Amino acid sequence: MKKITSLIAISFIFLTSASFARQAAFNGDSYSISLNYNEVASPGDAVFVRMNVSRTKTAKADLSGTEAKLELIVDGKSVRSSNFYVLGKAKKEGKTMLTGIPLSSWWTMDNKCSLKISYKISNETKEFSLPFRLDNKSFISETIKLNETNTAIKTDTSPKRMDQISKLNTILETLNPHNVYSTKPFVPPVESTRRTSYFADRRVFQYSSGNSSTSLHLGIDYGVPTGTEVRAPAEGKVVMAEERISTGWSVVIEHLPGLYSLYYHMNELKVKKGDSVKAGTLLGHSGATGLATGPHLHWEVRLNLEAVSPDFFTTNFAFEPTEN
Repeated sequence: MKKITSLIAISFIFLTSASFARQAAFNGDSYSISLNYNEVASPGDAVFVRMNVSRTKTAKADLSGTEAKLELIVDGKSVRSSNFYVLGKAKKEGKTMLTGIPLSSWWTMDNKCSLKISYKISNETKEFSLPFRLDNKSFISETIKLNETNTAIKTDTSPKRMDQISKLNTILETLNPHNVYSTKPFVPPVESTRRTSYFADRRVFQYSSGNSSTSLHLGIDYGVPTGTEVRAPAEGKVVMAEERISTGWSVVIEHLPGLYSLYYHMNELKVKKGDSVKAGTLLGHSGATGLATGPHLHWEVRLNLEAVSPDFFTTNFAFEPTEN
């Protein structure tokens, strides 16, 4: 079999998005590998790899049990990893797999990055590296003054609020490799394009008491009036639909293993926990519940617990084949 290093002989394709995509291919005696991934991403985005393993015509090996893992190497160290999960059905002849890793919004293009994929076929483990780099991106800094009501919410350390935070984190860190609902690009949850805050804004909260704190804004705020229809961006399952102290009436949808979308400060909900939704399903109506300085919708996306830019997922992030 040829060495897997031949994977680096790849072609370069430009996507109609903020990312670059590469295609890589390896042809061996008993199996072949082809993959697509975004070679370039911005801090706060993600890197996704779609990999297809197929058996050659003359081989008899069973490839249905193939396993693979993606690692992100930053400045020479493996900092994050994610196991591949299967798209569709695994067959003896091969399988298609997908996985993604979130990128910190604090990293810069000065960080030297690469990807490593390790896979196991027929009790044989191999690995190869892929080039990857971060693009440049700047983030907005803003100061938000809170009245007494919002100050009380932001500084609330009650057991009830701590339990709500713990419950949400437990949901968001859950990764079920069988829960594959949709790999299609997301559609924004509201028709309005008016944004009042952006992903990863660097925020300073000024409290009515005179104190302050700093944080990142983990999503996108759409400046829409109370009662605006909020719709699901893609197929998935509702895993939370309830009122919370900080985020008011809130909805969380699971789309892929480790991939969730979140909707905060809503006025009313039209779905409940356990509901299946499709792209365009009405989730409820926007409002100003919880910690809010005015009516808006907060849209957030989490991958492996970390907040990532929702805009990244409005592209063909999973490299779904498109018709010519």
